[in-house]
Amino acid sequence: GNIFLTEKLEIKLGDFGSAKLLTTNEPSISYICSRYYRAPELLLGAIDYTNSIDMWSAGCVMGELLIGFPFFRGESSTDQLVEIIKVIGTPTKAQVQAMNNEYTEFQFPKLASHPWENVFHGKKLSLEAVNLIDAMLDYLPARRIKAKEAIRHHFFDELKKIGARLPNTKTLPCLFDFQKKEFEFSKRSIIKAIP
Repeated sequence: GNIFLTEKLEIKLGDFGSAKLLTTNEPSISYICSRYYRAPELLLGAIDYTNSIDMWSAGCVMGELLIGFPFFRGESSTDQLVEIIKVIGTPTKAQVQAMNNEYTEFQFPKLASHPWENVFHGKKLSLEAVNLIDAMLDYLPARRIKAKEAIRHHFFDELKKIGARLPNTKTLPCLFDFQKKEFEFSKRSIIKAIP
């Protein structure tokens, strides 16, 4: 999907032409999602991925909102993977196999990861923001933060305060109108996610 910002500063989601319900043991296509936001397992040709690819994309969007341009700007799928490696470092063989155990061409440039402070080009960001992006942009899909964990992250604590307002002092829109079925975990987790 795409994220649109209206003149009223409302966020709208659109373009769900490729959306599908992911089912275990049912292959999906790897050529999905706009390149700059494509998870590395997709770039490696994985067809048995999970919705952790969406958390990767969310991490890319969040980073772009904070620095003003996309983190990873590759000219092709291969170049996109190189751009990711330039920031996060070269994945280990085990990480590549976790992303796509069918991938056999393990020849990447040997690069170390950059500290997030360098990636954010000297912008002063909260530790919570950096921590959340780091949790979203993990090579290991199973270790990437889940959506339900992300909304409980300390980065969003300010939005949960009573009387929280937008920077222009207007009232926040309703952010926590969750359905009961959206929380299939403990009551304690629900309390952490909702003000």
